[in-house]
Amino acid sequence: MQVTVIAVGKVKEKYLQDGIAEYEKRLRPLIRLNILELSEEKRPANASPAQEDAAKRAEGSRIIAAIPEGSYAIALAIGGEQWSSEDIALNLGRWEIAGRNHITVIIGGDLGLSVDVLSRCPLRLSLSLMTFTHQMARMIVLEQIYRAEKINRGEPYHK
Repeated sequence: MQVTVIAVGKVKEKYLQDGIAEYEKRLRPLIRLNILELSEEKRPANASPAQEDAAKRAEGSRIIAAIPEGSYAIALAIGGEQWSSEDIALNLGRWEIAGRNHITVIIGGDLGLSVDVLSRCPLRLSLSLMTFTHQMARMIVLEQIYRAEKINRGEPYHK
């Protein structure tokens, strides 16, 4: 299985950088992992709704251009489906068996994802009804993929 994570913005907090690095290390023997970090669009601190929309569209164009050819794109989005860890494992396993062995998980910046990106993704997932920063979402996604891989291998991490 190959997984690409496209994320907008840098992770600034050291504790999140450390957590992300740990899950990257754990995942490397299990899957082919590629993390693409795209820059946030610059905008004034007191940006108008029109300026925010323009920034989100510009980020969206870069995201769409970065989605690997033939990859199954999954957007993290408010209002998306909510899956358990077991659901993630089940679907990763099903996709792999069906020959869909490259998925891309897309994490927007603080403005979220553009309509164009959401339209490009056949699946939208929500991590929770709670709100997390986009930097935290990156670590949570990697942890959940790791957990799913351990579940699919029958290994005890998920307990």
